[in-house]
Amino acid sequence: MSVSEQARRARTAAEALAVATRTAKDAALVAMADALVARTPEILAANSADLAAGREAGLSAAVLDRLALDAGRVAGIADALRQMAALPDPVGEVVRGSTLPNGLELRQIRVPFGVVGIIYEARPNVTVDAAGICLKSGNAALLRGSSSAARSNAALVAVLRDAVGDAGLPADAVQLLDAGSRDSVKELMRARGLVDVLIPRGGASLIRTVVEESTVPVIETGVGNCHVYVDAAADLAKAVAIALNAKTQRLSTCNTAESLLVHAAVADAFLPPMLAAFAEAGVTVHGDERVAAHAAAVVPATDEDFATEYLSADIAVAVVDSLDAAVAHIRRYGTGHTEAIVTDSATAAREFVARVDAAVVMVNASTRFTDGGEFGFGAEIGISTQKLHARGPMGLPELTSTKYVVTGDGHLRG
Repeated sequence: MSVSEQARRARTAAEALAVATRTAKDAALVAMADALVARTPEILAANSADLAAGREAGLSAAVLDRLALDAGRVAGIADALRQMAALPDPVGEVVRGSTLPNGLELRQIRVPFGVVGIIYEARPNVTVDAAGICLKSGNAALLRGSSSAARSNAALVAVLRDAVGDAGLPADAVQLLDAGSRDSVKELMRARGLVDVLIPRGGASLIRTVVEESTVPVIETGVGNCHVYVDAAADLAKAVAIALNAKTQRLSTCNTAESLLVHAAVADAFLPPMLAAFAEAGVTVHGDERVAAHAAAVVPATDEDFATEYLSADIAVAVVDSLDAAVAHIRRYGTGHTEAIVTDSATAAREFVARVDAAVVMVNASTRFTDGGEFGFGAEIGISTQKLHARGPMGLPELTSTKYVVTGDGHLRG
């Protein structure tokens, strides 16, 4: 089936979803969750085949980690759908309203986009998250995953479509595009008029390609070269724990810290325990000269190291002479995703928050909290690093647009 035909089917499904009740949508989400758990063996069999092919193809450990499913991960994905069902329905929410001086009643309400295309890499959990969040927000989803997860995604979408159909909603609300053909991506990016918005999730190359070549409007989700800045007024024990968690809690996510900046005033006290903690955790430190002076194992850092989203057990570390220098470093190398400061100074925290240009700024907290689930939004569609139409973790409201409803009583404009 062609992408255009799938998109037309999605538009028909979107018409039904736009007027579906919250009860109907939530019942479908719960049915999807139950079906995932009940059919876990066939999902894991498909995933096992993808993993075997990935190892043979030489995929990196980070990519294989993103690709891998087990019974626990499937259960977690299913739980995210149940949590989503418990969240408020954004469709129909009144964003603002007033009665104009002429008596007209004006309301701005949330409405679905319609058809949402998602282009993503490796992670099969995105298949379920995207399908669920689109359905809850009244949108039909066209999913284009990577070839490395083709079997896993096909199994997941088969389960989801059966559950959605059994729950009384159109099965075409969830569709998977052919991952074996580059043409499906090109067609999706040029399906303006059939697809309302595209959301790319993946590496810098994928995102750049979609942004630059798509004729369909794009919500850009960016890569995460996230920084932790240890201020002169930081609690150093707290700083070690935060930096270690931000780097090692999970290596292959966009909210993982890839760079650590340390104020020169605390470098001599902070770096020895920090470098020791990284060494114990198996993290390779790419450091500047002042960092290298504290441990022989430090790899000399290049300019490229500070610009890299590693997604691996590596981190770039630099000593900076001031908060100004930290902000300048972040502005040069950061990707506008998540930046963190560790400090007991309210003044330093306020200045950092005001001056750092990022979707999320953490104060005395790990960068790993930048996540729709952690923010209480339910499963997210991605983390937007642009400034229009959404920024930060994109939950249900961010998967809607708005319309104005104007109610009069025979009003005529003079």
